[in-house]
Amino acid sequence: MKVLIQRVTRASVTVDHQIVGKINHGLLALVGVGHGDGMPEVEWMADKMSMLRIFEDENGKMNRSLLDIRGEALIVSQFTLLADCRKGRRPAFTDAALPEHANAIYESFVAQVRQQGVHVETGIFAASMQVELVNDGPVTIMLERTHMLERTPG
Repeated sequence: MKVLIQRVTRASVTVDHQIVGKINHGLLALVGVGHGDGMPEVEWMADKMSMLRIFEDENGKMNRSLLDIRGEALIVSQFTLLADCRKGRRPAFTDAALPEHANAIYESFVAQVRQQGVHVETGIFAASMQVELVNDGPVTIMLERTHMLERTPG
């Protein structure tokens, strides 16, 4: 499972010219689910994302979490995070979970973040979405946790 988080002052996701999710100060999380990802990855990711100290304190140091600042999260599914670009010029998505499994894990992740006490907005799984954001900092961090076997470069 990969979650690309971006600290934002605002973010929104649009489907068919309609805003389906919108937040102010908080995190935009793009979520990619791989084969074998399950509840251990979901729980670890939700805890890590909610508690990661990447917001500035009164001294300008990254010392506060999403929970500390009572920030919001916009969580959007994005299977392209699992792209393998090592060979050729066209990405391979063989590491991405099948849609049924990926959607279940994505929904579990959303629920787990909400259980942490975070207000969460979402995109629509498997829809063509347009995401707008103002990256604050900019701060962008890749979180990754997987039970997949390590691949040999090739």
